[in-house]
Amino acid sequence: MPPFFEDSRLRPIAAKVEAAERLSFDDGVTLYRSFDLLGIGYLANLVRERMNGDLTFFNVNRHINPTDVCVASCRLCAFGKKAKDPNAYTMSLDQVWHVAGTGWTESITEFHIVGGLHPELSLDWFCEMLRGLKERFPEVHLKAFTMVEIAFLARRAKISIRETLVRLRDAGMDSLPGGGAEIFNERVRRVICDHKIDGQEWLETARAAHELGLHSNCTMLYGHVENEEDRVDHLVKLRDLQDQTHGFVTFIPLAFHPENTVLHHLPKTTGFHDLKAIAVARLMLDNIPHIKAYWIMMTPRIAQIALNFGADDIDGTVVEEKIYHDAGATTTQSLRRQELLALIRKAGREPVERDTLYRPVQRTENAFSILV
Repeated sequence: MPPFFEDSRLRPIAAKVEAAERLSFDDGVTLYRSFDLLGIGYLANLVRERMNGDLTFFNVNRHINPTDVCVASCRLCAFGKKAKDPNAYTMSLDQVWHVAGTGWTESITEFHIVGGLHPELSLDWFCEMLRGLKERFPEVHLKAFTMVEIAFLARRAKISIRETLVRLRDAGMDSLPGGGAEIFNERVRRVICDHKIDGQEWLETARAAHELGLHSNCTMLYGHVENEEDRVDHLVKLRDLQDQTHGFVTFIPLAFHPENTVLHHLPKTTGFHDLKAIAVARLMLDNIPHIKAYWIMMTPRIAQIALNFGADDIDGTVVEEKIYHDAGATTTQSLRRQELLALIRKAGREPVERDTLYRPVQRTENAFSILV
């Protein structure tokens, strides 16, 4: 325990952290409102090292976005486009399979697949896409579809969320990425994403996936019109569901990028806010094993610092990322494996290459194996 905190309100929270006691809603609000970033980071690092030691995880993955056509008109989004937009695109199945194979090597362990809510692409189409990917890349884990996409496909097919998940699972979907959660508070959702499912539907979709044995990540979009209470409410709801299902693997805080959105007048988040988001998440989400510093969103340098502010994962190689770059992200769209290793080691951490479910990957010169 450091001899003092700049913010004395952190002292009772520090006592709870040291005793491994669960933090309350009010504790979370206090953390978000405090400007003692080093004190908060110190506490988050205690929890991070208690749970994962010096280990920092990464994987060799790539993103696939089959379409940017979307029937929703979310104010937070710079990615989705209407079908008649001349800049919109929709891949054919052959194009999806071709993109997956472009630059593919045996080192890739995951395809991360999300896209818009397309008015014509059916559940059958996506099942065929998954089957085709599994036939061509049987060893690659398919992490696919946000809870929002799952609910949309279920409504279009006029079947239940559970049946939709079963069909996608049986076609080859291995887990879900956890996007689309944004902020659960309905006042906020009416401003930023009123065309999406509500927060409770997101949580119930995640519950259904977990009950079927599908793991998922979970996210929170911060830095727009939400307040501190909204963020803590979001984290507590995720924590409560995790108590019941144990299905969340990783939490990923996502900073709002306002460029090219209707909310372009809002300021960007700062490195201070990004590091605090990581640290508070690690302190509040005591039952979610991993916290990811998504380098695409926060830049590799801030993600590297975040490894000492509660994060134990830095994502993967990615190769091509569209959603954040359409919103003005200026980071590179890929990092080589050796670059990720260097980022982690220079932060004083021990890199561990993983698969999607955090099983260590043992790599040889031309192949890899998953240690179980």
